[in-house]
Amino acid sequence: MSKTLQFWKMNGAGNDFVMLDNRDRSLSLSKDQIASLCDRHRGIGADGLLCVEPATDGGDFKMRYYNADGGEAEMCGNGARCFGRFVNRLHQDSLKSIRFETLAGMISAEFEGDQVRINMSTPHSLKLSQSLPVAGEQLTVHFVNTGVPHAVVFVDDLDSVDVRKLGAGLRYHEAFAPKGTNANFVKVVGPDSIAIRTYERGVEGETLACGTGMVACGLIHHELSGAKSPVSVKVKGGDTLRVGFDEPRPHEYTNVTLFGPADFVFEGQVSI
Repeated sequence: MSKTLQFWKMNGAGNDFVMLDNRDRSLSLSKDQIASLCDRHRGIGADGLLCVEPATDGGDFKMRYYNADGGEAEMCGNGARCFGRFVNRLHQDSLKSIRFETLAGMISAEFEGDQVRINMSTPHSLKLSQSLPVAGEQLTVHFVNTGVPHAVVFVDDLDSVDVRKLGAGLRYHEAFAPKGTNANFVKVVGPDSIAIRTYERGVEGETLACGTGMVACGLIHHELSGAKSPVSVKVKGGDTLRVGFDEPRPHEYTNVTLFGPADFVFEGQVSI
């Protein structure tokens, strides 16, 4: 028997999501059902799916995030901004800020119109300048976990990068086994400004934006060049977001933020 599901569609800088209200915990979707909803030909179409659930560990709400393949992931920066604005919409836009639980830790969101600033979880596992063979090339690869793992490669010509080939090579590289990594390619635009393209794990392809990837690239740019906070990051979708941070000690970061858009696209019902 099919069931009718109410959903909302949102995007954060072109990174798009199916949003579900599961505050009453009535939804229990399988991995295949989530993948079907995210399918761009046979479903709603999205890079991922987000559920609002009741808090269990001191937050106001809990965010559950699933990639387009139906697998649950720890965090998503663009998704977190959309999640925050979605929760605010469920409360008639009456909230100034919220705190919500994720598998990567507690996240806070503040609202400024259709823009959202999220306070990210503490980055960790920073590694700089690893030389790795990837898809027939020798790449200098940097790494940091900003809620999910991110490999970062700086390039001179961002437009010509084979993101699918090199991204997949990094995503499944033995250096990041067993869970793999997301892969980002970065061009320096100015002292405190970069442009990036991202191959996302779980989507298994390039997306128009990746929030945790923007943060990873902004922090790595600071590590390599001394760029000042906030770092402006332009993404494939055309938007420019801001990555803020404090560095109380070398290579350690606090108060890491991501500021940018979170837009409603449409809402509707779908049978599952």
